[in-house]
Amino acid sequence: MAAAPLLVVEDLKTHFFTRRGVTKAVDGVSFTLHAGETLALVGESGSGKSVTCLSLVRLVPEPAGRIVGGRVLLEGEDLLTKSPGEMRRVRGKKIAMVLQDPMTSLNPALTIGTQVSEVVRLHQGLRGGALRERVLSALRRLRISAADTRLGQYPHQFSGGMRQRVSSAIGLSCEPRLLIADEPTTSLDVTIQAQYLELLKEVQAAAGVAIILVTHDFGIVAAIADRVAVMYAGRIVEMGTTLEVFNNPSHPYTRALLRCLPDVGLGRQQLVEIGGQPPDLSRLPAGCPFAPRCPERQSICEEQSPPTVSVGDGHLAECWATKAVGSQQ
Repeated sequence: MAAAPLLVVEDLKTHFFTRRGVTKAVDGVSFTLHAGETLALVGESGSGKSVTCLSLVRLVPEPAGRIVGGRVLLEGEDLLTKSPGEMRRVRGKKIAMVLQDPMTSLNPALTIGTQVSEVVRLHQGLRGGALRERVLSALRRLRISAADTRLGQYPHQFSGGMRQRVSSAIGLSCEPRLLIADEPTTSLDVTIQAQYLELLKEVQAAAGVAIILVTHDFGIVAAIADRVAVMYAGRIVEMGTTLEVFNNPSHPYTRALLRCLPDVGLGRQQLVEIGGQPPDLSRLPAGCPFAPRCPERQSICEEQSPPTVSVGDGHLAECWATKAVGSQQ
């Protein structure tokens, strides 16, 4: 019998209420995630990836931002029904988040030891020598050398790659069930990026933590993700295993994203771009939001929202053009 999913997200909707109108940043997102699995959220800037993650941990900027619908079940408990105090006990202990720029997520006025120990002290209640040992263990797990010396140092004394490791050490210090990594390798060069990803996989294998990875980089997706969810205009327009999505992209937007990748085997070539601009989320079109930019659009695409279609085992796409390939869900 298959294990129950660690995380179940059902029809999640997060809107921003502004003078210009209602911006549907997340508009009906649904997915599941099992322990030890990595799900990558990909898509252009503004597609809803980061707001989806902030919604999971109930950190949507208020008062403009509000979660207006859906369910977020972590180990069967709906996080959207919890009080602010209850959520504070969940964050860091059951769900941790690593942000893309550790220089802004780390406090420049506090030592590394103080920042790591704060989370452990809050959720584990440790003090004194036991607290110090747990902090050192968290830093060593992320391969931060001379951890006992590093405790008294400040973020500016670390390289970019080491700061990202410290951020991950903070996130993993209380052994959460779910780690959300929002563009964690943006500020890293390619070599350090590869080392960081390999380290993340090792920690995941040892602890069984599930990971939601937000990225623009399909190379990172190929290296670490088990499944991929492609987001556009606040919705998941395609989702499946990494191999399925790469080998059989079934949504025009996914194919367009993959065509943007350079192929070193083809020598010098002009990169392909996706024409047009992402839609204004406060003024979404009546039909498919990708229709104005889609080279495969039909008249129905501009009139009605597309259905969710199965195009393989666990492989789904929202597109009128793929309706004949599988059965409507």
